[in-house]
Amino acid sequence: MAAEARERICKLIRSGMTTADLDELGGEVIRSMGGVPSFLNYRGYPGNICISLNDEVVHGIGRRDRFILKGDIVSVDVGVSFEGGVGDTAKTVYVGDDPMPANIERLLRFTESALEAGLAAAHPGGYVQDISRGVEMEAKRGNLGIVEEYVGHGCGMKLHEPPDVPNYVQHRKGPRLVSGMVLCVEPMLNLGSRRVYMESDGWTVRTRDGEPSAHFEHMLLITENGTEVLTRV
Repeated sequence: MAAEARERICKLIRSGMTTADLDELGGEVIRSMGGVPSFLNYRGYPGNICISLNDEVVHGIGRRDRFILKGDIVSVDVGVSFEGGVGDTAKTVYVGDDPMPANIERLLRFTESALEAGLAAAHPGGYVQDISRGVEMEAKRGNLGIVEEYVGHGCGMKLHEPPDVPNYVQHRKGPRLVSGMVLCVEPMLNLGSRRVYMESDGWTVRTRDGEPSAHFEHMLLITENGTEVLTRV
């Protein structure tokens, strides 16, 4: 449901709409499927979905005075609650005419390929660090800044569960990957520096140098025989 909602919401993005318009449409899409927006009122978050434009990294709030314009990139993070389960997934799209600028194409291409590299590195019996290494290597190949303050996470019964899934290699291996684990792998990569800061609204995270940022996220299930990506369509 989360995957389908993500795709339907992304197809509704138009130049000239406000991010508040998109947030309302996102809520309508999720509810029309029988779900509930997981983010709404989560730790006080005021939106149905997270909408982050250009240099906004994550957790952007829909606003009446924020317009989506041609040439923008829009990151849509969608959470769906349904019958005691939670789905969490994200995608960044370009709003404008083809071809997109080369630097934006590189940002989106390598952020998505970093996600795929992290997913491919996950194996039962391995460690969370394997996922982190896969993401980091691809991000470096694309010469992108890796946001360190915000990471992937466990998910399933609650929106955020242990363990953390960093997008860079740390000194510790992290937990072992065992059958039944559900993890959100979500690279947040910047065209410039990895440095970020939080806006005065207490939610919106932006790049310090004003360079664009992209965000892609899938949920990964560890099984006895391998892995399954739950949020593909």
